[in-house]
Formats: sequence, structure tokens, C-alpha cells
Amino acid sequence: MTITKAHLTNSVHRRLGVSKTRSAALVGSLFEIIKKTLVNGEGILISGFGKFCVKDNRRRRGKHTLSGKDAMLESERIVTFKYSSVLKKRLINGKK
Repeated sequence: MTITKAHLTNSVHRRLGVSKTRSAALVGSLFEIIKKTLVNGEGILISGFGKFCVKDNRRRRGKHTLSGKDAMLESERIVTFKYSSVLKKRLINGKK
């Protein structure tokens, strides 16, 4: 199952006992902070979970998706995720 922003909002509502409006504001604020941090080129480390890193891909040779012809792909910034050893252990062992 994919977790959506609405699922997160409902979880915050149930676990913290705050209104759904307040829960939505909290979740929205968290995502805004994450977005602004990544746009600024900074990483985000969440202990016990993992690290989101911004990586600059350089210009490279590739193929045009529709025509299949060779093309030069422009440089771009991407976000990568490296999971923590704690999360890795839980994933391997299947613990919840």
C-alpha cells in the first residue's frame, strides 16, 4: 500500500489527538521544510530512518525517449535516499 499525505494526516490526527485541520497543517509544514531544504541543495538526515541527498548529475549522452535517437541529456539535480542501518535491519527481519 502506498502512504499518501492524507494517510499521514489521519495518522497524526489519531496518534496526537489534534484536529484534522491542525494535523494537515503539521504534515504540510513538514513537507514544506523538506522541499525548501532540498531545493537549497542541503541533505536531510532522519535518525533511524535515512538520509535524503541532493545530487547533481552532469550532462551526458543518452537517447531521446520517443525517437530513440542519440541525444545529449542536460545536467539535472536529483534526490537520492540512503536508508539507515536501523531501517535496513528492520526491512531484512520484516519487523514492524
